[in-house]
Amino acid sequence: MSNYFSRERRIVKTDDFSSVFRLRPKSSTEHFTLYARKGVLPYARLGLVVAKRLAPRAVTRNTIKRMCREVFRKKELEAMDYIVRLSASPASRNAPATGAGLKQLLRKELEQLFALRTGKGESR
Repeated sequence: MSNYFSRERRIVKTDDFSSVFRLRPKSSTEHFTLYARKGVLPYARLGLVVAKRLAPRAVTRNTIKRMCREVFRKKELEAMDYIVRLSASPASRNAPATGAGLKQLLRKELEQLFALRTGKGESR
């Protein structure tokens, strides 16, 4: 798969987001929830929801989105619509959201989420 994340691989329309959110979450980790719906297109698409109340700094939100897109591009996923939602704040008083250790933790969680969808990961 290409390293480029084209617009056709993104979920951008409100109706598309709503149709995926109507279904129950497929899996979750400490910070993320993954929703998935069988798509009508021959390739996987990704939608991201990173709320400002959970990640108040723009740099944090953009870092999280960048990590999600990178993990999505590298996985070979079935043709479905996936939405990754940030469900808990990644920052705390002891560990700010820009630390390298926290970035590694979030990347590991994202890889775990998508590994569960491909059947190559262990279940929780």
